[in-house]
Amino acid sequence: MEMEMEEKEMSPTKLEYYDAMLKLESSATVLSFFLNEDGREALVLDSTIFHPQGGGQPADKGYITDSLSIFVVEDVRLKDKIVYHYGHFQSGRFEKGAQVLLFVDEDKRRLHSRLHSAGHLLDICVRNVGWNHLEPSKGYHFADGPYVEYKGAVPQNELQIKQKELEIEASNLISKGGKISVSIVSYDLASQLCRATLPDYIPKDSNPRIVQIGEYPGCPCGGTHVKDIEEISSLKVSQIRTRKGLTKVYYNVG
Repeated sequence: MEMEMEEKEMSPTKLEYYDAMLKLESSATVLSFFLNEDGREALVLDSTIFHPQGGGQPADKGYITDSLSIFVVEDVRLKDKIVYHYGHFQSGRFEKGAQVLLFVDEDKRRLHSRLHSAGHLLDICVRNVGWNHLEPSKGYHFADGPYVEYKGAVPQNELQIKQKELEIEASNLISKGGKISVSIVSYDLASQLCRATLPDYIPKDSNPRIVQIGEYPGCPCGGTHVKDIEEISSLKVSQIRTRKGLTKVYYNVG
């Protein structure tokens, strides 16, 4: 009950990665620390650069320290606008109100960003090879088998041909390069950047976060991305499945 009261009193966590995706170190204030129902230790801060699991993207890992104590971050989740850092203390303990330093694991963040960015690149390739009727419904960008799922079916006899075309198109786009920009804009401007009506889950009185690759249409996204398409290195389509009006395109990055 005490923790529930604290949650209601806490302000939403400031998401620093929202504006600074390449930032891997920051400082914050400890708001709460408790033992979760599943036995995991949880830490809540006033701000964070750790990306929580969501939107098909894995959670960041790393550690948080005040120079005397070290908290190893093993998982990060977002609930009701509050970010929970789950893990364990390698040494010491934090006091409420303590000033701490946050360090994100650079290798894992880079991998997650490349996988997530590759999913957006795949959306562009899908349209460039003529599958304009497919609309992205969700993505799963974990390293063990990333894919993008699309609403819409495709003929079975097209799959092998389009798989090769997608890889060629991705290779061409990666070789050309292109900046990936993120902006938080008005709903009307977001619609213009995406060159389409925004999904129903985005309120019309909100300021969506839009990710755009080069000059291609943008899309609403809360994840982290690489700075330039060329950082993806390569994209290989491992499999395409179409069933019950849905098409899944599985891929790997080099």
